[in-house]
Amino acid sequence: MSASESVARPTRKRASRRGNAAPTIADVASEARCSPMTVSRVINGETNVRDGTREQVLSAIEKLNYIPNRAARSLAGGAQLRIALLFDNPSASYLSEFLMGALEEASRRDIHLLVQSCETVPESDALIRKLIDGGVEGFILPPPLCDDQRVLDQIKGSGGIAIAVGPGRADGSHGAVLIDEYQAAYDMTRHIIGLGHERIAFIVGNPEQVASERRLQGYRAAMTDARLDVDDNLVSQGQFTYRSGMVAAERLLALTERPTAIFASNDDMAAATVAMAHRRHLDVPNDITVCGFDDTELASSIWPELTTVRQPIREMTAQAVSMISRISKQKPRTGRGSAEQVTLPYKLIRRNSDAGPGLVSSFKKPAENT
Repeated sequence: MSASESVARPTRKRASRRGNAAPTIADVASEARCSPMTVSRVINGETNVRDGTREQVLSAIEKLNYIPNRAARSLAGGAQLRIALLFDNPSASYLSEFLMGALEEASRRDIHLLVQSCETVPESDALIRKLIDGGVEGFILPPPLCDDQRVLDQIKGSGGIAIAVGPGRADGSHGAVLIDEYQAAYDMTRHIIGLGHERIAFIVGNPEQVASERRLQGYRAAMTDARLDVDDNLVSQGQFTYRSGMVAAERLLALTERPTAIFASNDDMAAATVAMAHRRHLDVPNDITVCGFDDTELASSIWPELTTVRQPIREMTAQAVSMISRISKQKPRTGRGSAEQVTLPYKLIRRNSDAGPGLVSSFKKPAENT
């Protein structure tokens, strides 16, 4: 087991990470029964919120005694930092985790966070110019935008701070926050091999994203190191979407000699694989093992709950917000911000979707290792 990996105990509902800390924007959203993004709009005085919703948010803020630390910033004489989170990600579960991490950290630091959809490169050109003209200083870029060199170059060339979240490319940006995608996929494949599987299939993510290639490389390396053949028929192309996972899984499960285990590049495609297996009256994990990647909420909301790689998505976006804040403070003194790269640890989370080939699952909660 690698230094980056550990096996964590499964839980149906994640425990609070804050303990008895001050209320966050997520607490306000829960109390007001709306999204954290809506709370952020109310706090920042934006007008595109219904009056009734605004009253609910303000009431929740008062009830929880939630106070953004804007007074302290005013006393310090500094203007409020403005950051834009640009996204073009088809996975709603991934994006939800991504937004929560950014919103909570931005709220804690009294940073104005704008969230913008950006689906095409031509669209990004105009959007980035508009945001920078409007006072936005930093940009958080999740996949696939973190892999788009033109977007990175444009932000940096315009004087903005670009932080790539995910494997991305740090070239042309001020930094990146990532995990070791290759090693995480390698470790998950070795875990499946350790259960006794030899015919292991892999569903690849979007071919335009760096994460897809690194996870595929990790799978192939683990198979090769275990002296197992990597049959090209066992590698099926997906797009990181649920629907693409259904198509890829249907092809794999229709093989004359079907795999005994399928490792999908994200939880959306793994959940789709479980659905397709059930459609064929296959039991997971007794007839086929299914594993995913990311550990989004989807992984623990289906049955059986997914064995998966936990990517600390919230922590990664919070780190990106922190990096932009730190670099922004450096720029007035140095005229530039230093490039940074932060690699966070991942965990292999074992739940109920894996077992030995043809065996009834004897799943037990494993002790946590580091």
